[in-house]
Amino acid sequence: MTRDLTKGNAFQNLLIVMVPIFIGNVFQQLYNMVDTWIVGRTVNSQALAGVGVTGALAFLIIGFVSGLTAGFAVMTSQCFGAHSDEDVKCSVATGLTLSAVATVVLTVLSALTARPLLRLMQTPTDLIDYAYDYIIVIFWGLGATVFYNIVSSIVRALGDSVTPLIFLIFASLLNVGLDFWFIAGLHMGVAGAGWATVVSQLVSAAACTVYMFIRYPVLRVRLNHFRLRRRFCLRHLGVGLPMAFQFSITAIGVIVQQSALNTLGTAAVTAYTAASKTDNLATQSMFALGVTMATYCGQNYGAGAYRRIRAGVNAGLLIAAVFTLLGALFSVFAGRAMTLFFIPDATADVLEKAQTFLNWQAAFYIFLAVLLVYRNSLQGMSRSGITVIAGVIELAMRVMVSLLLVGPLGFTGISLSNPIAWVGATVFLVIVYYTVIRKYKIDKNVLQNG
Repeated sequence: MTRDLTKGNAFQNLLIVMVPIFIGNVFQQLYNMVDTWIVGRTVNSQALAGVGVTGALAFLIIGFVSGLTAGFAVMTSQCFGAHSDEDVKCSVATGLTLSAVATVVLTVLSALTARPLLRLMQTPTDLIDYAYDYIIVIFWGLGATVFYNIVSSIVRALGDSVTPLIFLIFASLLNVGLDFWFIAGLHMGVAGAGWATVVSQLVSAAACTVYMFIRYPVLRVRLNHFRLRRRFCLRHLGVGLPMAFQFSITAIGVIVQQSALNTLGTAAVTAYTAASKTDNLATQSMFALGVTMATYCGQNYGAGAYRRIRAGVNAGLLIAAVFTLLGALFSVFAGRAMTLFFIPDATADVLEKAQTFLNWQAAFYIFLAVLLVYRNSLQGMSRSGITVIAGVIELAMRVMVSLLLVGPLGFTGISLSNPIAWVGATVFLVIVYYTVIRKYKIDKNVLQNG
C-alpha cells in the first residue's frame, strides 16, 4: 500500500518504510553471496577473486544506474507528496523513457570498455579472464538492471517498500536456483553467475511492473503521458544525473582503490573480496535508511513540510546510531567465520587481512551512516548538485589514501581508504545540510510530528 509520509510520527514512518528495504537489501546481499560461494566452491578461489575484481567496475556502471533511477523516483515522490496524480503519471512515464535511453547508451559503452578497464586496473593475469567472463554478461544484461531499479524506485516513491521487497525475495530465490543450475549443472563457470543475476532481475522487474499497474491507479500511465515534456525532462535529469554522477564519482575512487589493491597480489584481492561481502552485509541497514530518507524528504519537500524534514533527519540519526553499533559488532565478531564461509581453505594471511579490513571499516561505520542520512535527505530536497561535490570529496580522499598509503602501509592503507573518504564527505554534508535547512521558512501549520 502507498504511505503518505507527510503525516504521522517521523520516527515511526521511517521504520515502517525502512524495514522492508533493509530486509530486501539483505536478501540481495545473500544472493550475491551465494554467487560468490558457489563460484568459490565449484570453480576455484581464483574465479572467486576474479568476480571480486569486477566489483569496482560494476559499481561504476550499476551505481550510475542506481543513482539515475533513484533520482527520477525522487521527482515522483515529490509529485506524490504534492498530491498531483497527473504529475505522478507524467513523472513515471518520463522516468521510464529516460531510463530506456540510458540503457542503450550505457550498454554499448560498458561492453566496449570492459576489458580495457580491467587491464587499466592492473588486474592480475591469472584473474582477468574470470573477471571479464563475469562482467561482460552483467553489462550486456544491463537493461534488466535498469528495468528492475526504475520499477522498484517508482513503487518506493509512493511509500510502499513492501512490494519491492516481495519481488526482490522472489528474484533472490530465483537467482539462487539459477546459480546452481547454470554453474553447477550446466558448468557455465563465472558467466553462469552473471546470467543468473540478469535473468532473475528481468523476471522480477516484469512481474513487479504488472503488479504496480494493477495495484496503483496513480501509476497507470497512458500514451499521452509518454509525450516528453521539456519541463519534466529537465527536472528529472536535474535530479537524476547529479545522483548518478555522484555514484560514478565514488566508483572512480573505488577503481583507483581496486587498482592499488591489485598490486598487492592475489591473496590481498581474495581477502578483500571475502571481507567486502561481510562489510556489505553489515552496512545494509545504513543504506536502507538512506533510501528511506530520500523518499521521506522527497514527499515532505513536495508538500512544503520543512519542519517534518528536520524531524525526520533527527529521527534518522537516532536510527543510524543503533544500526551502526549492530553492524560493527557483526563485522568484528563474525568476520573470521564469514571469510571461512567463502574461502574454506583460507590461509592465515588471507584471514588476517580480511579481519584487518573489517576492523577498520567497523570503527568508522558511524561516519558512513551519518553520510547516508544527510546525503539522501539533501537529494530528496532536490539538492543533488551538493551531493556531487560530496562525491568529489570522497573521490579525492579515497584516491589520495590509495596512492599515498598503500605503498608504506600495504593492505592497511587499502583498509583506511574508505573510512577517510567517509569522514571527509560527512563533514561537508553536515555543514551544508544545516546551512540549507535554515533557509527554508518553517510551515507553521505542520506539526513537528504530524
